[in-house]
Amino acid sequence: MAVAFPAAVANNLVVADRPSFDVDADASAREWLAAHPTDRPRLIAYDVTWCCGGAKMCRVSVRDMKGKDDPDKYVRAVSPDGAALLIDRRAAARLPARFGLTVRGLGRWKHLDLALEADQWGDLLYT
Repeated sequence: MAVAFPAAVANNLVVADRPSFDVDADASAREWLAAHPTDRPRLIAYDVTWCCGGAKMCRVSVRDMKGKDDPDKYVRAVSPDGAALLIDRRAAARLPARFGLTVRGLGRWKHLDLALEADQWGDLLYT
C-alpha cells in the first residue's frame, strides 16, 4: 500500500521529492499481524548509541508505539494490515521506497522485523 511521503524537514533527515513507501509483508508477517492486532500505531524505531571506544551502534526495531513516543516526530505510512505505521525520520531517509516486513526469532522472542537485502541494511545502518 503506497503512502505519500512528506516534504523535506529542516534538519535534512528526509530528502525532498522522496517517493511514497510501499510496505509489504510476507506470509509469516501477515500471520503475526493478524494474531497481534493493535489500536496503536506500529513504529519503526531507529536507535543510535556510542560505545566507550567511540564506535557508533545503530539498532532498528519494529514495535508498538509507547506513551513516550511523539507521533509528530515520525513519518507516517501504513502497514500491510491497514494499521498506522510510523517510521523514525532517520530511518525514513535511508529506507528504500519499497521494503517488507517479516518475522524473526523463536518462541516468545518472535517479533516483526524489516525484510531488506544486505546492501539495504548497510545503507540503513551504516550511512
